[in-house]
Amino acid sequence: MPKPILLVEDNPDDVALALRAFAQTPLANEVVTVGDGKHALDYLLRQGAYAKRSIGNPSVVLLDLTLPGLEGLELLKHIKNDPVLQSIPVVVLTASQRKDDLARAYKFKANAYVIKPGDLTGFVNAVRELGIFWAVFNEPPPGSRRVTGRSSPTGKPA
Repeated sequence: MPKPILLVEDNPDDVALALRAFAQTPLANEVVTVGDGKHALDYLLRQGAYAKRSIGNPSVVLLDLTLPGLEGLELLKHIKNDPVLQSIPVVVLTASQRKDDLARAYKFKANAYVIKPGDLTGFVNAVRELGIFWAVFNEPPPGSRRVTGRSSPTGKPA
């Protein structure tokens, strides 16, 4: 079973567009959505409402920066400083074009920084392509468990 994609986004319109984009892809990955950094952290750490979720990390976290409560950059910093979570690819997906947000995201070890296109088609295409790249084409780091049913280079299930 493919690993889920975690979408951390508080704007319901952007969530709906992202889900629409994923529905247009051949991905079998479940898309889990949370509306703030606290719930994203609970999901990742399997605590609170997510204490009984399946073991394993998502294939990618798509992270908005402007979130209620725990801000996106603080969540990113927490993920990349946690030995269990740090190998999860985190793609900042934001409307912010501020140079200081970009610099801080990479300082805190974001894997990519994508500015949300302002038009509907561009946004849907960007999310669709991000999902395909990170869930299908990206090879996780050594020691990370990929759950897709594909074989590893050794011929054993990955």
